Amino acid sequence: MKHHLILQVVAKALIPFILLFALYVQFHGDYGPGGGFQAGVIFGAAFILYGIVFGKDVAMKVVPPSLVYTTASLGVLLYTGVGVAGMLLGGEFLNYSVLSKDAVAGQHLGILLIEFGVGITVASVMIALFLSYANYRVTEPGEGE
Repeated sequence: MKHHLILQVVAKALIPFILLFALYVQFHGDYGPGGGFQAGVIFGAAFILYGIVFGKDVAMKVVPPSLVYTTASLGVLLYTGVGVAGMLLGGEFLNYSVLSKDAVAGQHLGILLIEFGVGITVASVMIALFLSYANYRVTEPGEGE
């Protein structure tokens, strides 16, 4: 990949702020617009920007594909685990009220955990899709034979 110094400097300056904004959207999601899906998309976009600017090989060293697949699975397990925990504590699936002695605190905890699971999964799937497309190579007719 050609070295685009200005683009690399600007990306290095912007990516931490993009990630910080993703965290803000993630943890402010239960108080206003936003939440896990939006935060996951923003977080994934920051990594994709890094991969586009610095190259897929460097990006794969920062976040290996095995880590991406593991975090995608963990996010789904967290989402499902909160729902099952609600059932085991005597409520319905994804009934957050039973997660704490105080129903409001249980709702707050449940929403935070669910949104965190969604955010992890969405970011991981976006990064996995980027890495899949970045590794895709179009072959000319007769070249792959």
